[in-house]
Amino acid sequence: MAQYVYTMSQVGKVVPPKREILRDISLSFFPGAKIGVLGLNGSGKSTLLRIMAGIDRPSHGKILIDGKDTTGAWVRKRSVAMVYQQFINYPSLTVYKNIASPLKVSGVPKAEIDRRVRETAEILHLEDLLDRLPAELSGGQQQRIAIARALVKDAQLLLLDEPLVNLDYKLREELRIELQEIFERREAIVVYTTTEPTEALMLGGNVVVIDEGRVLQIGPTPDVYHNPKNTRVAEVFSDPPINYLEGIVQDGTATLGRDIVIPLNWHMAGLSPGKYTFGVRSNHLFLKSRNDEDAEIRASVELAEINGSETFIHIKHDSTKMVVLEEGIHSRRIGSDISIYVNPCCFFVYDEAGALVASPSRVTIESRLKKA
Repeated sequence: MAQYVYTMSQVGKVVPPKREILRDISLSFFPGAKIGVLGLNGSGKSTLLRIMAGIDRPSHGKILIDGKDTTGAWVRKRSVAMVYQQFINYPSLTVYKNIASPLKVSGVPKAEIDRRVRETAEILHLEDLLDRLPAELSGGQQQRIAIARALVKDAQLLLLDEPLVNLDYKLREELRIELQEIFERREAIVVYTTTEPTEALMLGGNVVVIDEGRVLQIGPTPDVYHNPKNTRVAEVFSDPPINYLEGIVQDGTATLGRDIVIPLNWHMAGLSPGKYTFGVRSNHLFLKSRNDEDAEIRASVELAEINGSETFIHIKHDSTKMVVLEEGIHSRRIGSDISIYVNPCCFFVYDEAGALVASPSRVTIESRLKKA
């Protein structure tokens, strides 16, 4: 595949009445790049992909491909394929003809069409369904058709806009793994939008965290997850959202909330006196103490939310609401008292402006929590 460097320069999108959907987006992608675009609903992810595909035009800024301005280029003049959230297939065409449709429009010879359709169908486990109509298939199989139709084009830019969001949990898990393997074998630039941190982490590569039309942070996905540069990135890159406790550092300790006192060890040893926000993800809060360093947080139960094989316990400590992730399915009486425990090594620390000043060490977390 030829060199294909895709660049967005100061791209913005404004819709009436002067509502900014995207704000000064500048990104560069290179062949073979795998990029997850992570953001909450309404953050601008879909608009970003539509502009990248050429379906929509930016209000300002430029799209460059190998340095050439292609901002106004028609979508069919671009080497791009896109997969949407919905199962967009031709209902009157067989699976074979659905997958073959973009190649037929491009005038690819019949023998080449047949080879590529059957090869792509095999990758997505559709080889035994080629004579069927989409309506005869499950939702997961219909989305596989849409993905196959994008892959068969062998485009240099592959865009996927939350392609698994409408599938059930089991199908999502299956396709996540399969797509990861497919992407690894392709030289195309792959851009994949999602609201789910787990999905972004599974995709690997780099992540672009977007919120309210602005890019907040870019980098290797694990690095951004473990070092969210501000409180908003940490919120977007945590599911359930990260828990925050306001705290004051003085005399070698930090007092969080009203009465939670923790020592300033490990990554927090160099904190200067002052006010900070301490963040901890829900999977680092526990219902039992794991070692003598753990701090106890007394709270009351507001809700026990079962999510698959996990239970999210919503609690309230004074006026601060938090969420604890508990493995397994459990019920909790609303209003009952509860104690949860956290090891100080698990806290992210942010200054009064919300900027990261200290992030926990993965090695330290693993070593301290093993002492359960």
